[in-house]
Amino acid sequence: MVLVMPKARTAARAACVTALTTAVMAATAVSATVTSHDTAAGQQVTIAIRPGDIRLPGAATRAPLATAQCTQGDGIACYQPGQLRTAYHLPAVYANKITGKGETIAIVDSFGSPTIKSDLATFDRQFGYPAPPTFRIIAPAGKIPAFNPNNSDMTSWAGETTLDVEYAHALAPGASILLVETPVAETEGKTGFPQIVAAETYVIKHGLAAVISQSFGATEETFASSAQLGKLRSAYVYAAKQHVTVLASSGDAGATDFTSNQSDYYTRRVTSWPDSDPLVTAVGGTRLVQTGGSYTSVAWNDTYNKAFYQVWGSSDPSPFASGGGRSAVFARPAWQNSVKAVTLGRRGVPDISMSASCNGAVNVYSSYQPGQAGWSLTCGTSEAAPEFAAIVALADQVASQAAGHHYQLGLINPTLYALAAKHAPGLVDVTSGNNTVSFYQGTATTPYTVTGFPARKGYDLVTGVGTVNAASLVYELAGVPVP
Repeated sequence: MVLVMPKARTAARAACVTALTTAVMAATAVSATVTSHDTAAGQQVTIAIRPGDIRLPGAATRAPLATAQCTQGDGIACYQPGQLRTAYHLPAVYANKITGKGETIAIVDSFGSPTIKSDLATFDRQFGYPAPPTFRIIAPAGKIPAFNPNNSDMTSWAGETTLDVEYAHALAPGASILLVETPVAETEGKTGFPQIVAAETYVIKHGLAAVISQSFGATEETFASSAQLGKLRSAYVYAAKQHVTVLASSGDAGATDFTSNQSDYYTRRVTSWPDSDPLVTAVGGTRLVQTGGSYTSVAWNDTYNKAFYQVWGSSDPSPFASGGGRSAVFARPAWQNSVKAVTLGRRGVPDISMSASCNGAVNVYSSYQPGQAGWSLTCGTSEAAPEFAAIVALADQVASQAAGHHYQLGLINPTLYALAAKHAPGLVDVTSGNNTVSFYQGTATTPYTVTGFPARKGYDLVTGVGTVNAASLVYELAGVPVP
């Protein structure tokens, strides 16, 4: 999609705010709502379900953009998948024939994309990657409606699907891909998370994947009660019992997130679910900084990045940063006791982070929009979740080889925090940046600011335990000596 946003704030401040909010929501894709009846609380609530990808404005290009083109043309970086492989030290892993072979990554998206198989094939040809051993698409929660390219919900989810599939495959090229589509539609107020739960339960019950990647979420406060949310987390309870790893992106609005009206932000700290669930691994965002042939990571926050806003088409700040904070629903799980000084008795998110910055957006190929086939740039924690799903698939392969039979790591959070406590080489501490955000809202003439959390030595509420050195982490997660 091409987003048109106000270039500057005028006297008609409220109108500009409305235009800005509308464009931001289109980019972050508020694509479905769920009307749920919470019998325990005796009330009805509408929950916004959002994929977490952000597609940068601009026409599709015939070839993927190089970093130099982006920095010289727009003043922000962009990356191709080979650069991410280098940044996370994956070539050393592939050299040991660890590619995800024998593993399957399940990616859950509403609607899916009608062109995803051919788009992935184009993506692979461009970068010289092999096709995945298998690429299946299933819809266990019901028939998917016919794709409508004029439906912004469907095109937003198609963009999400494209990012998820292409980057999970790019980092774990030997793993099979299972795209699990759900039929989210505004029918009878019974759609959204219940279908996701049903679809994921089907995947777990039939042993179809060892890792599930989710790039969507809803602010915890939009649920009527913890009892209502509890009914929806049955798939995660089941996954933990069956040793299936479940991941979720931590969100793209820093220390805040959307209210139930789907256009305003909370003016205080909030977190989202399912990433806040203790049975889910929350994946936050970093910005990769390239220096020559090497890369370092800082916390992702483009809220105050003037170069990014020139590309975005606005002079006003809006929340674009790694989601993170303390859950209002879940108490601190035992495996976070080692970081209790930070979490303060609550479940802290994220757990780990990977590339998500718009100043470092990644190239994706899509053709689901008629007449708009080509390459575009995408960012957000929707990028980070499938990337880390690939890391888990690699670790599952290592564990299976060590066990002599197929072995699934399951809930990896206790292992992550144990590795962090002993400063394992596979976890790279991120100590720079924060997720404080600012934004205009309603008729306000000055921006609201939600003070977030700083990246710091050790665990923090913007990047978790840090980011990844896969050359060590895939073995450390599997409990196998690093070769």
